[in-house]
Amino acid sequence: MIYRVRHLTEYLYSDGVSTSHHELHLLPRVEPGQTLHSESLSIVPEPAVRRDRVDWFGNRVTHFAIHERHTRLAVTSTLILDVTRGAPPDDDGAWELARDWARAGDDAEARAAVELALPSARAAPSAAARDFAAPSFVPGRPLAEAARDLMHRIHTEFKYDPTATDVATSVDEVMRHRRGVCQDFAHLQIACMRAFGLPTRYVSGYLVTRPDAGPDLVGADASHAWLSVRLPGGHWLDLDPTNDVVPKDRHIVVAVGRDFGDVTPMRGVLLGGGRHELRVAVDVTRADAG
Repeated sequence: MIYRVRHLTEYLYSDGVSTSHHELHLLPRVEPGQTLHSESLSIVPEPAVRRDRVDWFGNRVTHFAIHERHTRLAVTSTLILDVTRGAPPDDDGAWELARDWARAGDDAEARAAVELALPSARAAPSAAARDFAAPSFVPGRPLAEAARDLMHRIHTEFKYDPTATDVATSVDEVMRHRRGVCQDFAHLQIACMRAFGLPTRYVSGYLVTRPDAGPDLVGADASHAWLSVRLPGGHWLDLDPTNDVVPKDRHIVVAVGRDFGDVTPMRGVLLGGGRHELRVAVDVTRADAG
């Protein structure tokens, strides 16, 4: 499938901003099964400085600075990509093998992956997370099977509610209220799996929610979030607990990290501005139709 993604982030300020610095995760990383045909990044006002780099996790990051007075900032990314992912990896290795591989740290990949099994600010394992996950992780169970079972339980037992949480809501609070959004459910499953020592990463991207065929998925009009776990055989298995699916050609990857804090689409600091109004609009459409 070839998709066109347009992502607008617009800030309107009540007072003028004299200078601002921002960091973006809007240009997609190099990812198997995903081919980028074209991209553009429009920033208004025109920045005085723009630098692009690749971060520790292999994500593409854009930094820019605006030094002229402004009351509106608009950042628009437009992408055309081809997504062709096959069936999920066939791996029936027990979950303990993935845990022990990360703990041993016998090769460079294991030493890099171990940080994805450790606590992070927004996805720290806890006793409550471990207790919730325990029925899925019985001894000797294949990791892929256990992770999909946990994903299904989160989807079944938690309600999608955009009003229930914000970016600062903790995993334990989401567990208490059994409500949240895609970011919360991704953090919850990551915390559960890290409680068992499993390298698990947060994935930020986009979701095609209105397909030509197939069921509608939850996560329209904004960035979407899911997770990925490293299987004993070496593959990474993507899981979307918001929709109880293994992502294929309707999920577009932009960035990966320990949690949302590593892959925030846009953040920054500014001088002035007063009150502000934020508008975000994401549109994902088929670019190959007709």
